[in-house]
Amino acid sequence: MCSVVGVYGNENASKLCFYSLFSMQHRGQEAAGISSSYEAKIKTVKNRGLVTQIFSEDDFKVLKGDMAIGHTRYSTAGDDSILDAQPVFARYGLGEISIVHNGNLVNAKEIREELTKKGAIFQTNMDTENIIHLIAKNYQKNTLKERIIDAVKQIKGAFSLIILSRHKMFAIRDPFGFRPLSLGKIKSGGYIVASETCAFELVGAEFIRDIKPGEMITFEDGEIKSEMIFEPAPKQCIFEYIYFARPDSNVFGKNVYVVRKQMGRELAKELPVDADMVVPVPDSGVAAALGYAEESGIPFEMGIMRNHYVGRTFIEPTQEVRDLKVKMKLSPIVDKIKGKRLVVIDDSIVRGTTSKRIVRMLKEAGAKEVHMRIASPATTGPCYYGVDTPTKEELIASKMSVEEIAKYIEADSLAYLSIDGIIRAIKDKKENYCFACFDGNYPIL
Repeated sequence: MCSVVGVYGNENASKLCFYSLFSMQHRGQEAAGISSSYEAKIKTVKNRGLVTQIFSEDDFKVLKGDMAIGHTRYSTAGDDSILDAQPVFARYGLGEISIVHNGNLVNAKEIREELTKKGAIFQTNMDTENIIHLIAKNYQKNTLKERIIDAVKQIKGAFSLIILSRHKMFAIRDPFGFRPLSLGKIKSGGYIVASETCAFELVGAEFIRDIKPGEMITFEDGEIKSEMIFEPAPKQCIFEYIYFARPDSNVFGKNVYVVRKQMGRELAKELPVDADMVVPVPDSGVAAALGYAEESGIPFEMGIMRNHYVGRTFIEPTQEVRDLKVKMKLSPIVDKIKGKRLVVIDDSIVRGTTSKRIVRMLKEAGAKEVHMRIASPATTGPCYYGVDTPTKEELIASKMSVEEIAKYIEADSLAYLSIDGIIRAIKDKKENYCFACFDGNYPIL
């Protein structure tokens, strides 16, 4: 997950980064940071916590300039340390540089070992720092652009990168395009690059287009220049549609809400249930539940209420905290669900513990039957491209059958949307997307 943003050519660049990060807070809640360039110097402010907790008016007096980049952190590589917050800043032979990165590098360990042998000293445990070192130590190339291109051709995996120097900004997407990255024009002047288009609405920017897999855009002298530095081989992360992205965002050329609602329709076609009402697990199951209800003709009801002052449970770092937050976060509307047969729609089941607590909560509130329907296939494999599922042991579907999972979560029945159902919902070619967490076909290891 994580979110990245870059603003170029606007005198309020750091403020616009702040608002953009706020709009993308759902992508990471551990830490946030902003770097800006002013008078040939880069300044950085970052800390653990939410965007609104970190930055003050005094910080924006420091973060001057018409170029800035920002990041919200969801850790998949590194530790819960302020040193592992981004942007990652360094001084090197050509001056100063700051980088933000969304994704995971699959060859990070090998690169780090090789760099360490050559004398590199690492300050963090993040794979992103590898890129800084690859750029800084490349004495053979005379320009930053050449060094960046050379560096990214040595790394493998998922990377949507924004790089800030004292006078330029670069945005790069890996050849598979695992993670989204979009380009917009700010009405008050300048350009914005962000993980999700929901950031554009808040800062008054118009969507231009997605940055292509394998593309690098250079922002320099008030202009933008594009070049393909990789041969594109799109394998965009299907989980962006299922869970990560905000419903009002357009990612990979499609509106997330529309796709999720269509997934619910496909779920109703594939997996009908004789029930009294359709109940979403808020908030990520709402759009799919609306589609399911419309397709099936079963009434939609918000039978579970969410406390919006509690963050997302899936991206919490420990199981103990996730369990506690489920209790704090969700509560049943007893008068609505008592004595009813429910079709409960959720976006996914990862570890199974949240689903178990939800089913138990609904039955304790008087639900007659609870039928779980999941608007995605069973998650059976870990992701190596930026999602916190590092081992198969954490994934309930990798060690239990559907019937066993249903029994474990105490549901009357359980069924998942098929991969074909997702393809019908997104109305696109399967080969353009990564389904590795569902089918084990990893584009790169």
